Amino acid sequence: MNTLMRNPEIVWRVEKRRQEDILQALEQGEDVSERGTVILIISGMMHQLNLVGGMIWSLCDGSRGLDDIITALAGEFEVERAVLSRDVEDFVADLLERGWLTHG
Repeated sequence: MNTLMRNPEIVWRVEKRRQEDILQALEQGEDVSERGTVILIISGMMHQLNLVGGMIWSLCDGSRGLDDIITALAGEFEVERAVLSRDVEDFVADLLERGWLTHG
Protein backbone atom coordinates (compact mmCIF):
# COMPACT_ATOMS: atom_id res chain seq x y z
CA MET A 1 0.00 0.00 0.00
CA ASN A 2 1.23 3.49 -0.85
CA THR A 3 0.74 5.30 2.45
CA LEU A 4 0.80 9.04 3.07
CA MET A 5 2.98 10.61 5.76
CA ARG A 6 3.31 14.13 7.11
CA ASN A 7 6.71 15.73 6.70
CA PRO A 8 8.31 15.21 10.16
CA GLU A 9 9.99 18.63 9.97
CA ILE A 10 6.61 20.37 10.12
CA VAL A 11 5.41 21.39 13.57
CA TRP A 12 1.63 21.22 13.84
CA ARG A 13 -1.26 21.16 16.26
CA VAL A 14 -5.02 20.77 16.23
CA GLU A 15 -6.87 23.75 17.66
CA LYS A 16 -9.38 21.61 19.58
CA ARG A 17 -11.55 24.45 20.90
CA ARG A 18 -11.77 26.01 17.43
CA GLN A 19 -12.54 22.59 15.93
CA GLU A 20 -15.44 22.11 18.36
CA ASP A 21 -16.82 25.56 17.49
CA ILE A 22 -16.55 24.84 13.78
CA LEU A 23 -18.28 21.46 14.12
CA GLN A 24 -21.15 23.15 15.96
CA ALA A 25 -21.38 25.84 13.27
CA LEU A 26 -21.38 23.14 10.58
CA GLU A 27 -24.26 21.35 12.31
CA GLN A 28 -26.19 24.64 12.22
CA GLY A 29 -25.65 24.88 8.46
CA GLU A 30 -23.01 27.60 8.49
CA ASP A 31 -20.26 27.81 5.86
CA VAL A 32 -17.07 26.88 7.70
CA SER A 33 -14.82 26.30 4.69
CA GLU A 34 -12.53 29.25 5.48
CA ARG A 35 -12.20 28.60 9.21
CA GLY A 36 -9.02 26.83 10.29
CA THR A 37 -8.66 23.96 12.75
CA VAL A 38 -5.05 22.85 12.26
CA ILE A 39 -1.99 25.08 12.49
CA LEU A 40 1.21 24.16 10.64
CA ILE A 41 4.55 25.89 11.22
CA ILE A 42 6.74 25.55 8.12
CA SER A 43 10.03 27.41 7.78
CA GLY A 44 8.88 29.98 10.33
CA MET A 45 5.57 30.58 8.52
CA MET A 46 2.19 29.70 10.01
CA HIS A 47 -0.43 28.01 7.81
CA GLN A 48 -3.99 27.06 8.69
CA LEU A 49 -5.94 24.11 7.35
CA ASN A 50 -9.72 24.15 7.36
CA LEU A 51 -11.78 21.39 8.97
CA VAL A 52 -11.57 18.91 6.09
CA GLY A 53 -7.94 19.77 5.32
CA GLY A 54 -7.09 19.29 8.98
CA MET A 55 -8.84 15.92 9.04
CA ILE A 56 -6.92 14.80 5.95
CA TRP A 57 -3.66 16.04 7.49
CA SER A 58 -4.33 14.16 10.74
CA LEU A 59 -5.10 10.95 8.82
CA CYS A 60 -1.76 11.11 6.95
CA ASP A 61 0.09 9.29 9.72
CA GLY A 62 1.88 6.74 7.53
CA SER A 63 -0.66 3.96 8.17
CA ARG A 64 -3.20 4.91 5.48
CA GLY A 65 -3.29 5.29 1.75
CA LEU A 66 -5.44 7.67 -0.26
CA ASP A 67 -8.39 5.25 -0.48
CA ASP A 68 -8.34 4.71 3.30
CA ILE A 69 -8.44 8.45 3.90
CA ILE A 70 -11.32 8.93 1.47
CA THR A 71 -13.23 6.08 3.14
CA ALA A 72 -12.68 7.61 6.60
CA LEU A 73 -13.95 11.00 5.42
CA ALA A 74 -16.91 9.48 3.56
CA GLY A 75 -18.19 8.28 6.92
CA GLU A 76 -18.04 11.83 8.30
CA PHE A 77 -19.61 13.87 5.50
CA GLU A 78 -22.71 13.53 3.36
CA VAL A 79 -21.16 13.99 -0.07
CA GLU A 80 -20.90 11.83 -3.16
CA ARG A 81 -17.81 9.64 -3.01
CA ALA A 82 -16.70 10.79 -6.49
CA VAL A 83 -16.78 14.44 -5.40
CA LEU A 84 -15.01 13.66 -2.13
CA SER A 85 -12.38 11.57 -3.93
CA ARG A 86 -11.62 14.37 -6.38
CA ASP A 87 -11.32 16.96 -3.61
CA VAL A 88 -9.11 14.77 -1.41
CA GLU A 89 -6.90 13.78 -4.36
CA ASP A 90 -6.44 17.45 -5.33
CA PHE A 91 -5.63 18.48 -1.75
CA VAL A 92 -3.17 15.63 -1.22
CA ALA A 93 -1.50 16.32 -4.58
CA ASP A 94 -1.00 19.95 -3.54
CA LEU A 95 0.55 18.95 -0.19
CA LEU A 96 2.79 16.39 -1.90
CA GLU A 97 3.96 19.04 -4.37
CA ARG A 98 4.75 21.42 -1.50
CA GLY A 99 6.71 18.67 0.27
CA TRP A 100 4.38 18.76 3.27
CA LEU A 101 3.38 15.11 2.67
CA THR A 102 5.41 12.21 1.37
CA HIS A 103 4.64 8.66 0.30
CA GLY A 104 5.57 6.04 2.87
